[in-house]
Amino acid sequence: MKPASIKKILILVTILAVPGFLYYLLQDKGKNRYRPLPIFGEKTLSGTFHTRRGQKIPDTTYHTLRNLELKNQAGNPVSLAGKEPKVVVAGLLYSRGGDPVALTAKALEGLNLIYERNPLIRFITLSVDPADNPETLRTFGKKYKAAAGKWDLLSGDTAVVYPFIRRELLLDIVPKQDGQGFVYSNKLVLIDTQRRIRGFYDAANPEEVAKLDDEIKVLVAETLRDVRDGR
Repeated sequence: MKPASIKKILILVTILAVPGFLYYLLQDKGKNRYRPLPIFGEKTLSGTFHTRRGQKIPDTTYHTLRNLELKNQAGNPVSLAGKEPKVVVAGLLYSRGGDPVALTAKALEGLNLIYERNPLIRFITLSVDPADNPETLRTFGKKYKAAAGKWDLLSGDTAVVYPFIRRELLLDIVPKQDGQGFVYSNKLVLIDTQRRIRGFYDAANPEEVAKLDDEIKVLVAETLRDVRDGR
């Protein structure tokens, strides 16, 4: 997608997002500025510098998710990186998880409905259950209107999935000793176009899900700023 096209889409999305988005406006010397979202994970100084407004600022290297490729509910390989940079909301699920899973799925269903026509936002859900496959996730996804390509339900070898959950998404996952389910985080993770983590939100808490909705909009505005500035 060309930078000019991205700009047009982002401007439209930002205008439509104004009500919730106003919460993040701050007054700085009489000007409206956006409160930046934090960047989570380990940070290190790269040893290089950049200049902003005449000041020399050290460059920071942030925790960045490595790429991951798994099959979605349609049986298609899906890459976290994708062909075009996207703002991603990620979470954990499994098809036979019952009520706790349903809470997370309903939260994602609501967000997916809000952003279903926004090409810059995508949703991914990693199954924590080795028994899940494209067929079981396709059946599960139909209940929540999870369309492959927009909201991808991903499954794969736990030798790949579990380390990614723990080391990249910074979430917890432990199979129960009796083999009856899993203990795992129900947090939703907001990821920017550079695959950096910008927020964690409790999927079972409506206030935190509403906050995630607002902060998706903030991240869209940040992306607009970066495109405008050529970053």
